[in-house]
Amino acid sequence: MRKVLITGTAGFIGYHLAELLLAEGFLVHGFDAMTDYYDVTLKQARQARLQRSNAFTFTLARLEDIDALARAAGEFQPEVIVHLAAQAGVRYSLDNPRSYVDTNVTGTFNVLEVARQLAVKHLVFASTSSVYGGNAKMPFEETDKADQPLTIYAATKKASEALAHSYAHLWGVPMTGLRFFTVYGPWGRPDMALFKFTRAILDGQPIDIYNGGDMYRDFTYVDDLVRAIRLLIDAVPVQGQPVAAGDSLSTVAPFRIVNIGNNHKVKLLDFIAALEQAIGISAKRNDMAMQKGDVFATWADTGLLKSLTGFSPSTDYRTGVRRFVDWYRGYYQR
Repeated sequence: MRKVLITGTAGFIGYHLAELLLAEGFLVHGFDAMTDYYDVTLKQARQARLQRSNAFTFTLARLEDIDALARAAGEFQPEVIVHLAAQAGVRYSLDNPRSYVDTNVTGTFNVLEVARQLAVKHLVFASTSSVYGGNAKMPFEETDKADQPLTIYAATKKASEALAHSYAHLWGVPMTGLRFFTVYGPWGRPDMALFKFTRAILDGQPIDIYNGGDMYRDFTYVDDLVRAIRLLIDAVPVQGQPVAAGDSLSTVAPFRIVNIGNNHKVKLLDFIAALEQAIGISAKRNDMAMQKGDVFATWADTGLLKSLTGFSPSTDYRTGVRRFVDWYRGYYQR
């Protein structure tokens, strides 16, 4: 049975990935701090579902605690590490930037050190579409410049990519960085737009719509995202062996970057309309100016993902929104 250590298993994406790997017969060790950035009881509920499996073990500790991380990894001896734990949220980074540096930079550095010491076969780590920052060319390709981050969150993720590349070059640990595009779905985070919109509509409260809703996002359903991660675990980068034209594979390291998105940009107002239809209630709207650090649009080119795995995310946003609403109403008895 293959062993995978996942950081962030009490989180939205980490939980879904762990559930998928457990279903496929992997041994999974989770590492999570259960921080109070959002409702800890939701994290505990995710974790409780994973702990029903005898193939799942867990360490409660912060990424910044290198001793705890090294001890957990050393005892488990993973073949692969999937590093998903992070201080998330673009807007919160404006208020509490230090937490992003501590978790996303120092925490990632600690994961890299453990991966080096154990000589794991593959380190897969989460980045974000936010690193594309002010790029106007779309869809975003992995080889596009990503040196104009607009938020502290994006800057820390870009720093993590740079750190990982240096480790891959210096110590030959194969690494794949994943740029996620607006992930949504059941068990999502309460600070994310879909969650906040659903709660507000059901409570009869207005939803904040920035820039008049004239914004576009590449909404990626979480089941598609974790299926892509699962397949990319086996797509280990080998220096000097690109898989296709436009491969982001480094020329000096076993390292590549891969977009995971739905390969479609959807207007925010259309996304809201799908939510209103799923709930059966029209939203009250509170128009807001564009927020500092926001971008007008995101849109992923997923050709490299398809070349590496044969898989392309394809869940229509209307279907995904309906599944989220069904989960929300069931979980919160609404």
